[in-house]
Amino acid sequence: MRTSAARLALETSRTLRDPETIARSLPARSVHTLSYGLAGTALLHACLTPAEPGSARTAAAHWRAATRFLGTAPADGIHTGPGALAASLIIGCGYLPPTDPHHALVPRATAWLTARATALARHHYHLSTSRYGTPWAVYDAIKGLTGIGRVLLAARPRSRAEAEPGLYAAVDALTDLTLTPRGARPGWWLAADRHPPTTLPIPASGAATTGIAHGIAGPLAFLATAHREGCTRPRQLEAIRTAARWLVEWQSPDHTWPPHVSGQALDRDDKPAPRAQGRTTAWCYGTPGIAVALTAAHHALGAPDRHHATHAVHAAHAALNALGARPPTDWDTTGTALCHGTAGVLQCAHRLAHPPLLTHAARATMDSHPPHPHGFLTGRAGTALALADFGGVLPRLAHGWDSVLLVS
Repeated sequence: MRTSAARLALETSRTLRDPETIARSLPARSVHTLSYGLAGTALLHACLTPAEPGSARTAAAHWRAATRFLGTAPADGIHTGPGALAASLIIGCGYLPPTDPHHALVPRATAWLTARATALARHHYHLSTSRYGTPWAVYDAIKGLTGIGRVLLAARPRSRAEAEPGLYAAVDALTDLTLTPRGARPGWWLAADRHPPTTLPIPASGAATTGIAHGIAGPLAFLATAHREGCTRPRQLEAIRTAARWLVEWQSPDHTWPPHVSGQALDRDDKPAPRAQGRTTAWCYGTPGIAVALTAAHHALGAPDRHHATHAVHAAHAALNALGARPPTDWDTTGTALCHGTAGVLQCAHRLAHPPLLTHAARATMDSHPPHPHGFLTGRAGTALALADFGGVLPRLAHGWDSVLLVS
């Protein structure tokens, strides 16, 4: 199965070599992005450099084209705008030879992300007295401090001076968010009208989101990983403990999590629901991402806080076991992409070394047609990376490509 996955990954990557073909197939605003476009395909080819001849040149062509199409895209996290190119370059350079000229660009990319992180941290503190809560775009993995902070953590060994101001700003702000409750509601609760309009209907009492893309599992995974890497700040372990305990308490009896918990349920301490409603099996909102976060919390808390560490890892294992016992036809994933699809489940199962879930997710990803979009989060580039990793094509790095997903 691993051999087949490796072959399929390389075959898919070869359909994504020409940046101009990709550019013509996308709306102008999406061409440069990590989620949909050339920053994502550049990352794929950079990561394949050790295994695929010519991939470094292909990655360079995609980065150049992405820069050309960037235009006036606004600052907007690590998936669109300048941050998408910065994240793609920082993570991708980890796979390139030491002599590759793109390494010289990493400090500048890191400095841009640090500036964005410090601005978002200031915005969080400005909003901290608001009765509405801090919005996703300030703290989440896609647009906010969680995703930016994780890429800065990856950049730190190579660009410490440029990375650390933004990295520590992200850690401090996310620690503050986690440890600043609003009565019975946690610091990541958000009023109903502050949730993006594309989300599921949000109760009038607002909601606290659980998953790794937009909920508390994202800050938890980042804070725990940063602690593991020696990036520690006051009260950081308390924040890790608080977030992990909350997720354990709100786990449903079927070992899943609701995508969000309403303000009314929080006020009543009405937990947990008999069965979570909404998307529960994808990386973005469901079991795989939350299990990654709880496992990271277990490692961060360790022996000094064995009680909470044990509860965190037991909840993660129970959730993975329950998902691995269900056939993929019973999952609520959509397609094979990383965000909503089976490739995201595959990468989490691979990193967490869960054989039953890994086998299910690998078969489901290989037996389905790859998604039509091209990019990292929602398209073939991300699917190919998960298959390549599973297939043993990629070297294992401390800050690998799935850092962008908070999985490593």
